[in-house]
Amino acid sequence: MIDFNLTDNDQKILDYVRTESLVARKYARHYDENEAEFPPEELEEAKDFPGVWSLMGDRGPEDSGQSVIGMLITMAETWGDYSVRMRKGRGAGLGNAALGASGTEEQRTKWGGLLLSMAITEPGCGSDPSLVQTTAVLDEETNEWVLNGEKIFVTTGCRADGVVLWATLDRSAGRAGIKSFLVEKGTPGFNVSHKEKKLGIRADDTATYVFTDCRIPRENLLGGKEEIPKGGSGGFRGVMKTFNMTRPMTAAFGLGMSQAALDFTREQLEQAGVDLAYGSTGHGLSAAAAKFQRLEALQEAAVLTVCHAAYLSDQGEPNNLEASISKAKGGSAVREVTQGCIELLGPMGASREHLLEKWFRDVRITDIYEGTGQIQNLIIARTILDYDRSQLK
Repeated sequence: MIDFNLTDNDQKILDYVRTESLVARKYARHYDENEAEFPPEELEEAKDFPGVWSLMGDRGPEDSGQSVIGMLITMAETWGDYSVRMRKGRGAGLGNAALGASGTEEQRTKWGGLLLSMAITEPGCGSDPSLVQTTAVLDEETNEWVLNGEKIFVTTGCRADGVVLWATLDRSAGRAGIKSFLVEKGTPGFNVSHKEKKLGIRADDTATYVFTDCRIPRENLLGGKEEIPKGGSGGFRGVMKTFNMTRPMTAAFGLGMSQAALDFTREQLEQAGVDLAYGSTGHGLSAAAAKFQRLEALQEAAVLTVCHAAYLSDQGEPNNLEASISKAKGGSAVREVTQGCIELLGPMGASREHLLEKWFRDVRITDIYEGTGQIQNLIIARTILDYDRSQLK
């Protein structure tokens, strides 16, 4: 049986991260209202904090990924704020997850220290990345790939040092023709043409990339496999496994913020004299207490799905289904939790004097990027029913 109970040291680690994130939270409103500014890579207060890894014993930064404690650390960080951190790792972009999942040893060594975005979505290609139109053509005379196309809604697109770009080698091959490429900022023909203004996560930049006859070395093909398999999804399936790593993490981002909303709401309800009456039967609860407890249960259920997906990954076991479950459940739960908290607190919940309305806006992204909730439900249904794409669309 899987046991997600925390050890004393695990709890000490999470308490420490929350202390750090509470400092970072002081800057949350400023960067939300001044989205043209980028939060610093390291806050001035970081000098007073040695960093969480000083408490990790024989575990290191690699445990910030798909381990259960890594997911809980992520939630503790975003409990403070989604965009502002005490210190940011240079290898924490979505593209870095793809590099870790599919890159060669040489590529991980060369590119691992850079902040890498991941560019998939296009003006005509959103939830179904198999429709990618950006092309990669090999020029055998120069031994270079020539890239052409446009990518939109690229997370950390402005700040990133480079990108993992999805492109097709052969549009007629469908999904099998899709490959990923490593492209560094400053490469001729690679332009950041636009920075989005958004409802939420305003301090986390989102950009548009345009590639015009952009030439990169042949060895920049992620994973190095150039052949296009006949039939099936081939290389597409290889690059898609990145999402099994990032989807639980995306859910964790949102669940940290929804937990902050719950904590703030609990505090305000208790100050207002609402008896939350834990342990009593439903008949003994006020309407406010009953609703709040339901929101807490929803939050805990979503957290457990993230922990389960992370546990399987940490054990080296397949987690495709569990990753989609955690993403679908997390994306739905954080919306309902933060909205429910606003409803419980009324005008206070909507006031810009508090961060609850910001958390409500910020968590919306959880159900959108890394595959929408609708797409996750489709993946879950196909997996459980053993259907393929032609049988269930």
